[in-house]
Parts: sequence; structure tokens; C-alpha cells
Amino acid sequence: MERKQTKQIHVGKVPVGGGAPISVQSMTTTKTADVEGTLQQVYALAANGADIVRITCNDLDAAQGLAEIVPRSPVPIVADIHFQYRLALAALEAGVDALRLNPGNIRKEEHIKTVAREAKDRGVPIRVGVNAGSLDRDIEERYGGAVPEALVESALKEIGYLEDVDFTDIKISVKHSNVPLMVASYRLLSETVDYPLHLGVTEAGPLPGGLIKSVAGIGTLLNEGIGDTIRFSLTADPVEEAKAGRQLLEYLGLRERKGLDLIACPSCGRAEVDVIEVATKAQEALEAEELPIQVAVMGCVVNGPGEASSADIGIAAGRGKGHLFIKGQVVRVVPEEEMVDALLDEARKLVDEGVEARLAAAEAGAAEAAEADRVQLLEIKGDANRAAERRARVAEVVDGS
Repeated sequence: MERKQTKQIHVGKVPVGGGAPISVQSMTTTKTADVEGTLQQVYALAANGADIVRITCNDLDAAQGLAEIVPRSPVPIVADIHFQYRLALAALEAGVDALRLNPGNIRKEEHIKTVAREAKDRGVPIRVGVNAGSLDRDIEERYGGAVPEALVESALKEIGYLEDVDFTDIKISVKHSNVPLMVASYRLLSETVDYPLHLGVTEAGPLPGGLIKSVAGIGTLLNEGIGDTIRFSLTADPVEEAKAGRQLLEYLGLRERKGLDLIACPSCGRAEVDVIEVATKAQEALEAEELPIQVAVMGCVVNGPGEASSADIGIAAGRGKGHLFIKGQVVRVVPEEEMVDALLDEARKLVDEGVEARLAAAEAGAAEAAEADRVQLLEIKGDANRAAERRARVAEVVDGS
């Protein structure tokens, strides 16, 4: 199908618009202050097809959580901002890859422009996220409801503020829970602007209805060549959003179908191996086997098995060792030089025998050995992500000091 050509922006390393592959997004449901729980969900989303993950930034604790989450995430992070513009500034200080601003609840022009200037200085894009359920009251009253023209006007008003300060690193959404109105809104917006569009049916609801509504709205627009990135907004485990989004793109021929899904951590000062080298070797070996599994390659055992616990299988580096885990549970400890071979061997058995059988075959003492290595590595390396320092800086931004 012929896609409408839009301007290209980058959310972290993920290109959006301008002919780039349509990306899949989802959003965590954890409390952002729960750093480990949120990262575990981010890794689960990445392992199941999410290219970009949005995380709420609704208070100081959340902003400080982002300061720890961002450097450890395998995919770009978008901060979801409502009402308080200073939290957008805090999220930028935390290092997020993009912001989502809702024109319906951050309305002061000077606040929006302040955020835009700071985002521009940092090279961070902004999604103008219009939502029928939180539309500017004046605009809604003028049109007599959340009709397509009202949603598009709200988006254009916000874009005007951004463009006033020479900020054009923008993507837009005009989400509606009513599928025909959602489709009409995006069609009108697509005719009006050349910024990349983020598609979604807001508040789609639980399965199966939410899935059907999302496919109807998003699929219709994608088949018309409209849309650059998508999110299924389901009342369900967000992993289901990522899976559904990826499958829809594959079924429409907009993303290549693949069996292996390999994710890897971005590495940090605690990494005990060259993550890029190990991940590359693992991917080559596993792709040659055509194994339809989710695999994680993690730089250290401190966070690896926990963060990537939703992957079918993974390997995390200890001190001269590789900790092989299945669904987050360490089952074998092998010499570092045997990491890739052991991963490939266990992956074959996993596909042949299943998860439960391989968990039952775990080596005695493997989990205890991994925990001992984790504690030792943390004592030696310390906090490579400088969590306390980053949280303090975020707090200063929120306080305005």
C-alpha cells in the first residue's frame, strides 16, 4: 500500500514517519516509582514487540523513577505528562526520549512553550496527544462535542504554540473511543499536516471488544496509508497490546514476520561482557536454527533475570560466568566463554521439551550461585546508574530550585 509521506522524527533510536517501519507502542501499568517492577514490564513489552514504551510521570516519585528506568531500558521511553508542566521538565532531566503532552489539561501557552524550548535544547520530540475525553472545554462547546473538527483544531492550536518557538520535532494523535469518529479525525488531520501520526482508539476496553475496536480503527487507517506508529489501548495486560500491534502490522504486510525475538540491555558500568558482541553471536546462532522464541541477552546478573523475566530464555553475565535463565529463573551457570553455546543448547531443548520440563531440569544450586554473584557484583561495582544523584536532580527541577 502507498503510505502518506510524513516528516521523520526520532524517538531515541527509533525513526517515526518519513517512510520508516511503523512502530508499535504500549504503556506500563505499574507505579513508576516502582523502578524494578516497571523495568520488568518494559522488558516484557520489548520482548513481545513494543518498539517504544510510554510511562506515566505524574509526581516527583515517578520522575525520579524515570531517572533510574531510562538508562536501563532496552527501548526508548516516552514520559506521559498531564496537568503539571514542571513534571515535563523533570522528565527531560531524567533523560526520557520523548514527551506526550495533552492539550486538554496543560493549557497555559507560556508553560507549553517553556517545555518546548527545553525539549528542543535536548533534541527530544513531543507528541501532541489530543484525546476526546479530555478536550479543551471551549473548543468542545464551540463544536457541540468531541467531533473530528474539534480534535484537529485542538491539535493545531498546540502545534502553533510549539512552532512559535521553532519546535517542529512533533508527532500527533487525535484519539477517540468511537471508531468512526476516530477514523474521521485522523483522515482530516492527515489532510492538514505532514507531521507523523500516532494511531489509537482510546479507552478501547477489555478483550475481545477492545481488540476488535482497535483493529477496526487502526487497520482501516493503515490500509489507507495513514499512520506512522500505533498503540492498542486495551484494558488488559499491556503485553497483549504489544503482541496485537505487532501481529496487525505483520498481517498487513507492514512489518516483516520473524520467529526469533531477541532483546538486549543497553549495557552499563556493571556489564561483565561485551553485550553487543554476545547479542550478535547469539542472534546469528539462534536465527540459523529458526527457533520461534523470545531471547534476552543481559550484561550482568544484578538486574538481568528479573528485568527480562518474561523472555522465554536468556543469559546474564556474572564474574567470568554466564547465568542461563528461563522465564527469569536461573537454571544453569556456565563459564563465560560458553555462554552462547549454552544458550543455543538450552534453547533447542526449550523448544523441544517446553518451559516446565526445562525448569524442572534446572541444575541444583544454580539460583543460589546466581544470587551470590549478584550480591558480590553489586558490592564491587556499586550503582553504575547513579540513581541517587539522578533522583536528586529531578527533584530540584520539580521544586523549581
